[in-house]
Amino acid sequence: MWKRFKCWQLLLVLLVLVLTLAISGCGKEPASVDKQSIKEFDISVYQNNDFLITSQQLHSMLDSENLVLLDCNNPSIYAKEHIPGAIGIGLQGFCDIVGKPGDSGWGTIKDKEDLQKTLASLGIDREKTVVFYSDLTAGPGADGRAVWQLKMAGMDNVKMLVGGTTSWKELGYPTTKEVTQPKPVSGVVLQDYDQRYLATKDYVFDNLGKQVIIDCRTEGEYQGSQKAGEPRGGHIKGAVHLEWKDLLNQDAGYTFKSPEEIKTLMASIDVQPEDDFIVY
Repeated sequence: MWKRFKCWQLLLVLLVLVLTLAISGCGKEPASVDKQSIKEFDISVYQNNDFLITSQQLHSMLDSENLVLLDCNNPSIYAKEHIPGAIGIGLQGFCDIVGKPGDSGWGTIKDKEDLQKTLASLGIDREKTVVFYSDLTAGPGADGRAVWQLKMAGMDNVKMLVGGTTSWKELGYPTTKEVTQPKPVSGVVLQDYDQRYLATKDYVFDNLGKQVIIDCRTEGEYQGSQKAGEPRGGHIKGAVHLEWKDLLNQDAGYTFKSPEEIKTLMASIDVQPEDDFIVY
């Protein structure tokens, strides 16, 4: 699924850092982590930061009845360790995965009615704070995609954990193997998806050469590798490459680079603050 963004909403770019639906193994534990930078990381310097939450903030509300915490890693990673109280939803928890990768519609977002049922089964309503996270050292998970999807569906109580489990563990917070079962609710009602932030295949085709298209996968995948499970190698004609982890401080717990650094990176691929662009 492609995503459409405006660069003036720079923080939305960060949602795509963890959109890939196959663990590629491209992330590695930094050799030396600057814990002080993690402690001092300030989400207030970013525009539209309401969907971000730090490890310190999450830790302070970990036992709250108003928290639904969702682990978006491969189930094997969840089984090894996860944040206490987290429910494992895997990589395609909010996607249609009928058939196999490459089939028409595979991996696209659930329709509104199916998503409402999924959210209710997980205990998610508009009264609770919903936090998504993944382990970025194991490769990207699906937390950014989940936040993007629920934001499009009108949910304003969803957040993504900055730095995922890397920052969480570097601050000395606990992990567990204990499986948490969801507490279903009823009556979840969503709005229709906001089409302004969704790009279909037809939209992408119609805008070839008109908007910058960003491939945020690894360099190998961009060049044609199919090791991550792609049914077809290569990239969209005309797409530029900007790997998801290039926007992260890997030596500071995978926290985000500053707004100024992100603007510079975007300018290097010819995206200015007033531009629309497409990410996949």
